[in-house]
Amino acid sequence: MKRRDFILRSSGVAVASLSYSDLYSQVKKQIEPTVDQASYDVIVLGVGSMGSSACYHLAKRGFKVLGLEQFDIPHELGSHAGQSRIIRKAYGEGSDYVPLLERAYKNWLDLESETGSQVYYKTGLAYFGAQDDPFLATVKGSSKKYNIPLNELTTEECNLKYPQFRLPQNFQRLEEPEAGFITPERSILLYIQQAILNGAVIRTKEKVLEWKRDTSGIVTVVTNHGTYKAEKLIITAGPWTGKMIPSLSSNLTITRQAVAWVKPKKWENFTLGKFPCWILENREYDFYGFPILPVGMFGGPLGLKLALHYPGADTTDPDSVNRKTKVSDEKLLIDFLNQFIPDGYENTLVMKTCLYTNSPDHNFIIDYLSGHDKDVVYASGFSGHGFKFVSVVGEILADLAINGLTQLPIGFLSAKRFG
Repeated sequence: MKRRDFILRSSGVAVASLSYSDLYSQVKKQIEPTVDQASYDVIVLGVGSMGSSACYHLAKRGFKVLGLEQFDIPHELGSHAGQSRIIRKAYGEGSDYVPLLERAYKNWLDLESETGSQVYYKTGLAYFGAQDDPFLATVKGSSKKYNIPLNELTTEECNLKYPQFRLPQNFQRLEEPEAGFITPERSILLYIQQAILNGAVIRTKEKVLEWKRDTSGIVTVVTNHGTYKAEKLIITAGPWTGKMIPSLSSNLTITRQAVAWVKPKKWENFTLGKFPCWILENREYDFYGFPILPVGMFGGPLGLKLALHYPGADTTDPDSVNRKTKVSDEKLLIDFLNQFIPDGYENTLVMKTCLYTNSPDHNFIIDYLSGHDKDVVYASGFSGHGFKFVSVVGEILADLAINGLTQLPIGFLSAKRFG
């Protein structure tokens, strides 16, 4: 595989000065309207969260990359929409993730430095839950193992700092000061913009019909608009991964998730700077949320955002999702707010649905596809906690496609764990 010399093109507009809508418009104009070649070093199928980062890392290294997306960039039909995503290091899903998070934080800051646009906002993160909660036990274990700052608040300290919450007396009250949130749509647009400026070809509204790898190792991708060839293929198709890789579908469950933005009774108490990102473990339910973000800076929706993290009961096909939210979805969130955040609900402003792509153990799957040597790489099963890793997963996928290995510790994410 040959590296490509490229000239960095510039639009002459400082990214930091752009509103979200202006950035969206600028990137849309840069997406290639036509294809000037049919052969690439790497083709990326699915240019959402992980795919946008993979395109960026490949193009920045000078490789010819084609990104194919069946919808627009970004879009609300998969898993990446919704204005904000929590980022944290004291990881309750498993301490093995922490080294990847350290790298993810660095890569997010590198993106900010390169583009002059902020994507990471350090708000702090409050964790609440029972004394014997296993998730919080792992949070504390990850903090101790990797020296991640984590404060244990007394009831009095928590009441002073976070008076918006009404918690049971026996709840743990933890605080991770370096946590916060990432802006997903802006991040994806920035990665795509930088990929394009580094020579990548990005095509939207182009649906993959089939792909195959021949005996010589060349991968052919056929879409509803053309046929393309490459030496390597990366599949980051989110909920559509099982359709791109049918052999993987038995290990992926797609669930429909509800997300709400509400008007609180006391709006000023829940704004950015006065209210943290938070996670509350309540036995069978795991809720999370964010401060109200000013739409002039972040785009919509407007309001106090919260959602239930636990995988939804409604399994679905990504091509036939019922996008209409249910009364029961809304009631669950309202009941939670009334119980734990008394001034948090006056009325619902917006409700949306997104999709989780769940692996059997809720850990990610990043691996080579069996039977294709090391020419086909895929990443899936992010199970609702993957976006904070976008900046490092793209680097990992580029490593695997180009180098045949990565120095980053991903052994625990191999598909081999499923037999």
